[in-house]
Amino acid sequence: MIDMFEKLDGGPLGQYVERAHGYFAFPKLEGELGNRMFFRGKEKIVWSLNNYLGLVNHPETRKVDAEAAAKWGMGYPMGARMMSGNSTQHEALEKVIAEFVKREDAMLLNFGYQGIMSCIDALVNRRDVIVYDAESHACIVDGIRLHMGYSYAYKHNNIEDCEKQLVRAAKMAEKNGGGILVITEGVFGMSGNQGKLKELVALKQKHNFRLLIDDAHGFGSMGPTGAGADEEQDCQAGVDLYFSTFVKSMGSIGAFISGPKKVMTYLRYNVRSQIFAKSLPMTIVEGMIKRMEMLKTMPELRGKLWHNVTKLQKGLREKGFDIGTTNSPVTPVIMKGDLPQATGMLMDLRENYNIFCSVVVFPVIPKGQIIFRLIPTAVHTDEDTELTLKAFEETKKKLDAGAYRAEEIPDMADASKGMVGENVAV
Repeated sequence: MIDMFEKLDGGPLGQYVERAHGYFAFPKLEGELGNRMFFRGKEKIVWSLNNYLGLVNHPETRKVDAEAAAKWGMGYPMGARMMSGNSTQHEALEKVIAEFVKREDAMLLNFGYQGIMSCIDALVNRRDVIVYDAESHACIVDGIRLHMGYSYAYKHNNIEDCEKQLVRAAKMAEKNGGGILVITEGVFGMSGNQGKLKELVALKQKHNFRLLIDDAHGFGSMGPTGAGADEEQDCQAGVDLYFSTFVKSMGSIGAFISGPKKVMTYLRYNVRSQIFAKSLPMTIVEGMIKRMEMLKTMPELRGKLWHNVTKLQKGLREKGFDIGTTNSPVTPVIMKGDLPQATGMLMDLRENYNIFCSVVVFPVIPKGQIIFRLIPTAVHTDEDTELTLKAFEETKKKLDAGAYRAEEIPDMADASKGMVGENVAV
């Protein structure tokens, strides 16, 4: 027998904590949230915030947030929603959301990650079978891990493989006397691809299952009114349960799930993370009511977002960059390279071009690949985009020329406390 804490040393990330902390991991962006912020004392163009509609610091939302905080504080209401934490405003927000996404009812959740995990846990029992996209977000995967029955993953956005897994699931569900829940995303946050929602809905004509989508990146940004990826694909009626968070387009905190009134009633009494947790503060609720009003009445916010998305993605493609098959604001820039090269290029972008973005490398993606992920928002400017395109064009030439070997960039070591060339997880 060993001491429980002995195994906590090292690991794929832990071995590099001292070198990476504060720069690649847990960096501190300071100043007003927006397209330009400060990192280590210098202003950067920031492409790492999911502030799609620019509502985080919009004057109207800041005014309502401040007024609500002054009126209610952060504690009201106290207690879990079921016991003492309900209010007319909570119910009003649920009604507004349900009508906007064209569902019978909606239920507020304190957090997106925790919320969908608990909803999955409440929806299925050991007799039921889950079928899910293999590239689903960690919150979905963790929700499935709570499931005590069978689950089958299908290849990302591969409808043929999904149908194969549905056949397997049907046999198991029939044997156990259970049902089937299919889970996917509206917009996949890494690749920017939309889930093939319309094709999944079509499968319901041949197979008996219910469909749950996590549309964290689609709500507010996708569709003619911003109601999400299922609106974009004109298949809202076929998506049984629609989930999203307030953290992305809404610039707030919390989440919701929506669907048939009967199912929402069941979830209100069975989602453990809500039953045993304090309800959303009134400050958040009243701020979200205002944000929903703005989402419905200010289409120019979504228009500005898509102007910036188009300009950035078109510019990258014209300069020969591979941005995959994204059909959403999420913009991956895919290149060949290893960990030291990713480290060097990221540092060059931050230190010499004042571009702050996120990078993904092995083991999240296959060895030999680097993905820089850019998130355009409504508050970015044409100048931001032009400077970023120039920076990527120049750093890509350096990458191809082998300039990001550790021995070639010693002048950057001070900025990163010696991280250049190390096999750090970035």
